[in-house]
Amino acid sequence: MSAIPDLLAAAARHCRPRTLRGRLSLIALTTAALVMVILTVVFNTIVGQRLQQQADNELRARAGAVAATVDTRHHPVRVLETPGDAALDTNVWIYAGTRLLEHPASAPPGDTITRTATGLAAHGDKRCAEVTASDRIRLCAEPVGGVRAGAGPAAAVVTAMDLAPYHASADTLLIASLALDAGVLACTYVLTRLAVGRALRPVRTMTEQATRWSVVASDQRFGAGDRPVELTRLGASLDELLDRIRAVLRHEQQLTRELSHELRNPLARITAELDWWQTRPRSTAETRATHASIADAATSMRTICETVLDDARAGAHTVPGTVDVMALLRRLAAGLEAPGKTTITVSGPDTLVAGVPAALLERIVAPLVDNALRYAHSRVAIQVSTGLDGIRVAVVDDGPGVPAAFTAHLFQPGRRADPEDGHGGAGLGLPLARRLARSAGGDVTHDGGHHPGARFVVSLPAG
Repeated sequence: MSAIPDLLAAAARHCRPRTLRGRLSLIALTTAALVMVILTVVFNTIVGQRLQQQADNELRARAGAVAATVDTRHHPVRVLETPGDAALDTNVWIYAGTRLLEHPASAPPGDTITRTATGLAAHGDKRCAEVTASDRIRLCAEPVGGVRAGAGPAAAVVTAMDLAPYHASADTLLIASLALDAGVLACTYVLTRLAVGRALRPVRTMTEQATRWSVVASDQRFGAGDRPVELTRLGASLDELLDRIRAVLRHEQQLTRELSHELRNPLARITAELDWWQTRPRSTAETRATHASIADAATSMRTICETVLDDARAGAHTVPGTVDVMALLRRLAAGLEAPGKTTITVSGPDTLVAGVPAALLERIVAPLVDNALRYAHSRVAIQVSTGLDGIRVAVVDDGPGVPAAFTAHLFQPGRRADPEDGHGGAGLGLPLARRLARSAGGDVTHDGGHHPGARFVVSLPAG
């Protein structure tokens, strides 16, 4: 038995429209059908009552006409003969008290209709009843003369009428109303589908545009426009979605550029070691040293990937861990190759601990030192100190410094003061260093008052 409801539910789900246009059309059709059913029932009920009232009025009019021929002033009651009384006597019963004076030839005293007429006359008041013989017959009683004490009226006239014409009229009206309902419902469904389809056409157009714009990361947006309020809100929501998609794409592109930028140096070390190792035969010790250098560069690449990817994750704003600042910076400086006669110095207290992981601190400071080595004339200094907000690491060089006009664009990804200055770089190191520092609760700033050269300060929470 439980399978039947499941089958009905499955059939209902299968027949349910899958489009918004179909669902709205079905809702409109269902609502219109409910309203039409109620109106049809009410209308036909009123029509039925009205036809019955007309039949009763006609019966009473005939009863009144017949009552004018009944003489109740004398005893016994008698029926006066008048011209044309044959037409009046059709389907008419005349009673004197309970005694039947006249009846239709087609309804003898023992007939069902006559017994019903006798019952109506016996009540002595105006009332009607229906009886079913070959057809439905309506009978109405009309008292005649004064009411005698304890005996009711002196006479009564009962008239009868075949209701078949009235029922035929009611059936005709019912069929016509049902046909009208069907036409109205069909028109409602068609018009609703057309109206909903026309109303949803801008939505379909906006959806297609949003799909195209999201694929190519277009700058086009829907804006306010001359649209209804609902479509304006939809356009605003789609604009926000497109902006988020574009921001995600920019973030992915920036992450790719940053990874490429950071992996360039260790990859160059691996390539150089392999080229040097292949140029001539090497001793066992030299081969082991080459392997160690390659392994160290590979480890550095893995650390870079993990650090940058961890920062890109949603939970990268809380970075646990501590690091011995001086030990890490000395190891970082020792692993760098200074061009020409440029020297790298590291100075500061040996007991400072920063509240960030070692890999993250290295990735913050390494781009600053790499940038300083690129522009320094002869000296790069890494200076560590304490401040009110934690640990400070300053990277100072004696190069040409940052042009004043470029200071506002210094930390924008991909921007360089002079791309044709002969120095390598993609303009991603400083933005990456600042973003990583801020993810750990710190910052990277440029000291515009330092001359000559450039000075960048990393502030980090103390460990």
